[in-house]
Amino acid sequence: MQVDFYQLSRDPVDQVLPAIAARILSLGARLLVVADEPDRLERISAGLWNGPPDSFLAHGRAGEMGEGHQPILLATSCAAANGARHVALADGLWRDEALDFDRAFYFFDADTIDGARASWRTLSKREEVTPRFWRQDGRKWVQGP
Repeated sequence: MQVDFYQLSRDPVDQVLPAIAARILSLGARLLVVADEPDRLERISAGLWNGPPDSFLAHGRAGEMGEGHQPILLATSCAAANGARHVALADGLWRDEALDFDRAFYFFDADTIDGARASWRTLSKREEVTPRFWRQDGRKWVQGP
């Protein structure tokens, strides 16, 4: 399984996640977005709604009616009620349950970098995990060492 580490230095997760979510949906896949804080999930929801009109990203929240039909589901845990095989950890906290998915996107910033480093060290030793590191370079993402 692949784990993509995204170091947020320029833009917050609510501005970065919509582009990744759109790419996943274009592949016909579903996404689970996980964060502990309701405020962060609210900002992510707004980011998904407020994109360009041609990139509408339908989504819902875990525990709400129709959660199983949502292409993007926002939740506080890694329980993919929508059947997603991709998970975005949007609060800088690694969860081992993410290893049950086909691909994980792990977003972290300066406040959560120590946990991300520890997770990188642990995950890079696992044979079944391919970790990749991405950093912001202006408005683009570049793969790091």
